[in-house]
Amino acid sequence: MKKKLLVANRSEIAVRIFRSATELAHRTVAIYAKEDRFGVHRFKADESYLVGEGKGPVAAYLDIESIIALAKGNGVDCIHPGYGFLSENAGFANACEANGISFIGPSSDLLARMGDKIEARKIADQASVATLPGTEDPVKDPREALRIAKKIGFPLIIKAAFGGGGRGMRVVKDPKDLKASLEEAQGEAQRAFGNASVFLERYIERAKHIEVQILGDKQGNVVHLHERDCSVQRRHQKVVEIAPSIGLPDEVRRDLCDAAVKIAKSIGYYSAGTVEFLYDLDTDEWFFIEMNPRIQVEHTVTEVITGIDIVRSQILIAEGHSLHSKAVGIPKQEDIPRNGVAIQARITTEDPEKNFAPDYGKIVNYRSAAGFGIRLDGAMGDTGAIITPYYDSLLVKLTASARTFELAIQRMDRALREMRIRGVKTNIPFIENVVNHPIFTSGKATTT
Repeated sequence: MKKKLLVANRSEIAVRIFRSATELAHRTVAIYAKEDRFGVHRFKADESYLVGEGKGPVAAYLDIESIIALAKGNGVDCIHPGYGFLSENAGFANACEANGISFIGPSSDLLARMGDKIEARKIADQASVATLPGTEDPVKDPREALRIAKKIGFPLIIKAAFGGGGRGMRVVKDPKDLKASLEEAQGEAQRAFGNASVFLERYIERAKHIEVQILGDKQGNVVHLHERDCSVQRRHQKVVEIAPSIGLPDEVRRDLCDAAVKIAKSIGYYSAGTVEFLYDLDTDEWFFIEMNPRIQVEHTVTEVITGIDIVRSQILIAEGHSLHSKAVGIPKQEDIPRNGVAIQARITTEDPEKNFAPDYGKIVNYRSAAGFGIRLDGAMGDTGAIITPYYDSLLVKLTASARTFELAIQRMDRALREMRIRGVKTNIPFIENVVNHPIFTSGKATTT
């Protein structure tokens, strides 16, 4: 039977999900806030509906009651949350389940456990996977935070217990800065995720940020799709991602992938998920930091090197298919390919010369890159598009792939030079500097 799939999200990730759903012959449904009524994603779907009228540009996409009512009123069978917004909200997954709508992701119980980064640390500990010294419960009071911080030691990092994308995070190197940083992190977490809970964790100053993509099904099968290096960041927001990691010792690579599968199996995890680690370059130690129980922005590099459509797999897993069934078609672990190297750059409408301040306005000229080994994932990149101040500044994700890391860098550099965007400022000059920097080209980039 033809299913009707709604994406409770917007822009690039909504369009990405619609493509996989359309290939599966599902009818697609978009939602949009009033301020997003000209968003490309609403025109890429078979049907589109206004949601959260009068609630604001972001709150509209967080309006669980309205989204569920809209889905029920229009015969929606399943909902994919994308990333951000409600993607890690256990209450939303539970509302879908309670109303007979399939949630394309893990169960509400799994979301509650792994979406809470404090609980995820406990799960990793129970699975005998190393975690960084940190708090076991949310920290609210500045005096309590200072007492705990002295035990952890400085520098440390304050992190939002729910959500991601670098929001609700502050590095603290001096005890006198702890109170202000705690309040800032709590406020940002509340605004971004609707939950002000934060925790403290030891901060590693020279580390590689490595994440392992996993897929699990409802029959208990779990595999990893190798690792990605997400060390190039700005304000804790990933900027450039590479798959596989360059310069990571093979033994560490194997141990991280095994640990990711071990954690997922320990809780019966299913759907797509990303298990994240820090590899300390000074001590050669590695630590679990969190698990994101959803699709990631950077999933494209994994898809390119494995040839596996992760979103398509999510949809089929939610429908009850097993990983190794003909429908999903995931090979056995030892047969999952790792072909060449892929690099993803996030092109945003930010002005590097003004401390990366977001820029808004009308795109008067847009010429995208193309050619062999280039993949583009976007929704707002077009001549005449209006960039508003209401949402994340991501414009398009540019993924370059090749047989080797060196060739992939050359291809990325060429593609960035082809891009022509006029009317709004972008971070392309910054990305060009990054991918041509000696630290990046040597494969030795770290989170600093």
